[in-house]
Amino acid sequence: MKQGYIYLAAGLLALGLLGGCSAGKGSSSGNSSPASSSQAASSAGSVSQSEKITYEQITQEQAKELLDSEEDYILLDVRTQLEYDEGHIPGATLLPDYEVSEKAEELLPDKDQLILVYCRSGNRSKSASRTLAELGYTNVKEFGGIRDWPYEITTD
Repeated sequence: MKQGYIYLAAGLLALGLLGGCSAGKGSSSGNSSPASSSQAASSAGSVSQSEKITYEQITQEQAKELLDSEEDYILLDVRTQLEYDEGHIPGATLLPDYEVSEKAEELLPDKDQLILVYCRSGNRSKSASRTLAELGYTNVKEFGGIRDWPYEITTD
């Protein structure tokens, strides 16, 4: 009896493997070469990558260089009002992360403008940057948290 189950399982496994192989051959029209199949897979992959909504993560040093060299940017602090009041990077605009989806378009009308985003440790700035990218902002750069910022901080 045990031996019968083994033969049955082996037979079903063989049928499954053969069925899978013949399905692959049957679905091919004969006009498709392996190269064209891989091209189709490749182009499908590139479509999904181009649809991927992203922002750029940069170092604090790169952020400082941009702050010193660029003129048309928004420096966005996505912490709370209390955290902002305790100290922020000079010139920063406060937009708490939990308000980004509701208030971004009002406070940030130019979706192609350079936006540099930071928070306390880097978690909220990543989330806010992702939200901005999803809203159509095209030049978002996230540089982590103020707790690691080695440059000037103000309470003004």
